[in-house]
Amino acid sequence: MGFYLRKSISVGPLRFNLSKSGIGVSAGVTGLRFGAGPRGNYVHMGRGGLYYRATLPPSSSSRQSPPQPLPPSAPEIPPGTHAPLEEIESADVSQIVDSSSRELLDELNRKRAKARLWPFVAVASVVVLGLGVSSGWPVWLVGILAVAGAAGTYAAHTRDALQKTVVLFYDFDSDMEAAYAKLHAAASQLASCAAAWHIEASGKVHDRKYHAGASDLVRRKSTSIRRAEPPYVKTNIETVAVGVGRQTLHFFPDRVLVYDQNGVGAVGYQELRVQVGATRFIESESVPRDAEVVDRTWKYVNKSGGPDKRFKDNKELPICRYEEVTLSSQSGLNEVLQLSRCGAGSGFAEAISSLGKSMPKEGACAAQAA
Repeated sequence: MGFYLRKSISVGPLRFNLSKSGIGVSAGVTGLRFGAGPRGNYVHMGRGGLYYRATLPPSSSSRQSPPQPLPPSAPEIPPGTHAPLEEIESADVSQIVDSSSRELLDELNRKRAKARLWPFVAVASVVVLGLGVSSGWPVWLVGILAVAGAAGTYAAHTRDALQKTVVLFYDFDSDMEAAYAKLHAAASQLASCAAAWHIEASGKVHDRKYHAGASDLVRRKSTSIRRAEPPYVKTNIETVAVGVGRQTLHFFPDRVLVYDQNGVGAVGYQELRVQVGATRFIESESVPRDAEVVDRTWKYVNKSGGPDKRFKDNKELPICRYEEVTLSSQSGLNEVLQLSRCGAGSGFAEAISSLGKSMPKEGACAAQAA
């Protein structure tokens, strides 16, 4: 006698079924059962010779998706691939002092330090008006106080302008006038560049493959070159203003005034050094419309200069030919400008040199506004 091989085993509400395809499990009551097996999920129902069986689609959790190739993992950039960025900035304006500008700087800084009166008058006027309205003062009295407050604020504002403003008059000879006009023309060429930046910091690269093959890293910000008067100065000429981070350089006919929140410094044109040179810059931002693209590289490069395929976001980067203008002096001025178009900086350097050779016969005179 052979032994009996059962095809199913019941354990409580569950029934385990054995087939050539494997083991399945089902649960239910007479006439309705749900099961899962090697061939998928199913429902079986019916009694009295009438039966229905349907295969159920696998759930999203049990559905097996075909294996997907794993994207190449991007290795982390190890520390120490470049030196710490060193700030490129001028000394404090109190140290940037041209010997011939001492008297003017004392006057400018003394007047800048004076407190403004009009904000206090304006606040006091608002407080008094608020008190009058809340206390139910007559409308005519509140109106008189409003007019008086506005007049007092305007008078205080005028007084502040007179107390804090320095007036500078320049009298040119023909050589000086031509030299200063040359500076304005050169500054217009700088301003016409599609982009201009102030270089704030730089550092040497130790491992170029993580930095697009660059030898140096820089931190820069967009800057402006425009015609503008410095604060609390009225003059009979137009001055050129160049933003260099926390400071602003204002180019006058006889000197450069250096402004920041702490005060005013000055550099004479005989002391000012201007160096101009071209540089190859790997541009990670949009390329300015007037920039010259001289080559291309990759964000991450291998030893042969090709793309490092370990990095999935390795994009191609343009290498642009930019111009750098360095402004420095022995008294502490140290600023670097980057221009998107080459050729504009040389004219600016020549104009500075011409101003150093064409000082006015009569120096500028500073006078308090009356």
